[in-house]
Amino acid sequence: MHPSVPEVIEPMLQQDPYSISGTEQEIPAASGYVVGADIGGTSLRLALADMSGKVVAKWKVSTAGIRDPRVVVGLIHEGVEDLLRQNHLSRSLLRAIAAGAPGVTNVDQGIVIATSYLMGWRDVPLRALLEAKFGVPAAVENDVNMAAIAESQIGAAQGIRDFVFLAAGTGIGAGIVLNGRLFHGMNWSAGEIGYMLVPGTSVTPMESGKPGALESIVGGEGIKAQWQSLWREDLTQLPRDLVATQIFDHALAGDSLAQTVLHKSAQTLAYAIYNLAVVLNCRLFVLGGSVGMHPALWEATKDILAERDTRVQPTLVRSTLGTDAQVNGAIHLALDTAESRVLST
Repeated sequence: MHPSVPEVIEPMLQQDPYSISGTEQEIPAASGYVVGADIGGTSLRLALADMSGKVVAKWKVSTAGIRDPRVVVGLIHEGVEDLLRQNHLSRSLLRAIAAGAPGVTNVDQGIVIATSYLMGWRDVPLRALLEAKFGVPAAVENDVNMAAIAESQIGAAQGIRDFVFLAAGTGIGAGIVLNGRLFHGMNWSAGEIGYMLVPGTSVTPMESGKPGALESIVGGEGIKAQWQSLWREDLTQLPRDLVATQIFDHALAGDSLAQTVLHKSAQTLAYAIYNLAVVLNCRLFVLGGSVGMHPALWEATKDILAERDTRVQPTLVRSTLGTDAQVNGAIHLALDTAESRVLST
């Protein structure tokens, strides 16, 4: 029995125009569907889209406690089969698949070099695994870079050639777009800003895959750890076991200890953004992720940035795609892959 029960989100296409009486029917090769996958340390999200990029159905399942990449690929296969079956579509209509993984990814070779501590992957040939499983061209990319692709195509950075997408969730990472193209760096690790050194944190070199200094202040787990280290019964009536978004909720409601944690997180994030703006000389920063989308963090970070000199005044906006950014980026990459690639050898 599978360890997780998938959540099938109601398909947007109730009756497939190419099906007759609920049976599968082939359509011309120029048509078809692609799948975008967002692989996370706690969940897997899939979206099925037609060749115009229109999402017709979504699927989600927990990945908590799952570390084996072959099990994850098996989950993706299960989800794709379910999506096709829900929409009465033949498997032969699948044209390509793209997946975003939370870690350093060699896009050219399709290898996930290293993921976060939640998954612990090392040198996983994800593209080859997907192509072997589905028999269609596949592409892989870092999940934050996937979100940056979506923001540039249909989100808050449309028409902007130089910007940074910041994803603050369990950890924090950046998708850097320069001159209209993703910047990967020489070892595919550009944007791993969680490892930036910040005042007040340990300067001991971090093991690969472990939370970095900036992540320990701004990432969801780091914010939770901050709260727990400061918590005392005489300082707050709130429970010690709160997650980052709950802490920020209570900061907005006036709890002084929660406001202390919010201020430190926002100040650290604002300084990181300012430094990135100085180095990259780009003005727009898009803030996303489950933690980054919280209005308290966004507003506090904006206010601190506004205090800096006007020579370097980054504009900070919230993602317009929210939690759908990564999977939407995967869809766009899958469409490009369907048009430009054949199966890798």
